[in-house]
Amino acid sequence: MRDKVNESKINQNNILRKGESRHSKGTYQYRWTDEAGERHSVYAQTLEELRQKEAEIEQDERDRIKAEARNVTINDMFKLWVQLKRGLKDNTFQNYLYMYNQFVAPRFGQKRISTLMKSDVKRFYNTLVDERWLSISTIDNIHTVLHQVLDMAVDDMYIRRNPSDNVMKELKQSVSSRNEKRRALTKQEQDLFLNYLRQSEKYRHWYPVFAVMVGTGLRVGEAVGLRWCDIDLENGMIDVNHTLIYYRHAVNGCYCNVHTPKTVNGIRQVPMLDFVKSAFEEERRNQELAGVRCEAIVDGYSDFIFVNRFGQPQHQGTLNKALRRIIRDCNDEIMLKGKKNALMLPHFSCHSLRHTFTTRLCEAGVNIKVIQDALGHADVSTTLNIYADATRDLKVSEFKNFERYGT
Repeated sequence: MRDKVNESKINQNNILRKGESRHSKGTYQYRWTDEAGERHSVYAQTLEELRQKEAEIEQDERDRIKAEARNVTINDMFKLWVQLKRGLKDNTFQNYLYMYNQFVAPRFGQKRISTLMKSDVKRFYNTLVDERWLSISTIDNIHTVLHQVLDMAVDDMYIRRNPSDNVMKELKQSVSSRNEKRRALTKQEQDLFLNYLRQSEKYRHWYPVFAVMVGTGLRVGEAVGLRWCDIDLENGMIDVNHTLIYYRHAVNGCYCNVHTPKTVNGIRQVPMLDFVKSAFEEERRNQELAGVRCEAIVDGYSDFIFVNRFGQPQHQGTLNKALRRIIRDCNDEIMLKGKKNALMLPHFSCHSLRHTFTTRLCEAGVNIKVIQDALGHADVSTTLNIYADATRDLKVSEFKNFERYGT
């Protein structure tokens, strides 16, 4: 029996290569030294599995992939990205940090980058859509960070290729049929919305801020960041020179900062339509009657126009919640009247009001460069995309009018 055991041991030792060893429990180990002189080990249940791992290690060495990459997680690379990233506006950077820490870090971020596959990234994004109910735009922000983090891993030779390449493009294509495209309100829907606010005792106080957004196309951060010194009621002009940004921080809670617009084009003057001027004047009267005044000082800015009952600047989330209640009650009121095929409000957000303003300008035949300047678009292609959507709908209605005229 002893001879058979010794013979088995000799045969086993004969087939083991340099760096390989077999433990008493039957598992196998391979040890090697990298170019930096550091020792590493891998383990396997069988010799065949161990040899496969050795082949991967040899391929990594030929491709100059770092040995320590086997233990590096996505979160580890993200921490390095945070240390080295430059060139982003603070509000954009803070938004990226929030998105990553909220949705990536807790689970997906713990994965080792050496084992990460394209299918893993796809599955993660699909989970965000199907289980977390995130919008495509939100996932796109998450992808922007994750893709840059994995690009850094490629550049630093932790992985051969970025497994998130083209995943976002494929996701957008796969869900495009499920998501209704954000659209502007029609002229009839816009009138219904503003008239309902004017006539509603419950929601009348919301009319000024939403009327200003409909009539100026300001981004929500630009609208709630307006100060009384930014508007010239006498000459009918609005100076847009900053935006109010809200942050949600795990330790510090919610707070806001003032930032300059994302691009130089964001600093602009917007002419004041008559109903916009009236809306500003109404807001001033409402605050005087209620004894409300701005109590906030944000980065040295104060005297904000649109404030809540506590004198604090309005929050985008609060405005969108108000819109949902307004739409619901307006439509309920219409349905109670029992009119067939009655016009009702679609679901829309604050940003839809910016599209609505753009569409009204397009319908009026305003020059595209004037529209670009009013919206603060740095790239005219952004304006042209909205213009194309607006004029497509207008074209259909105009041809219907022409058909009625011809017949």
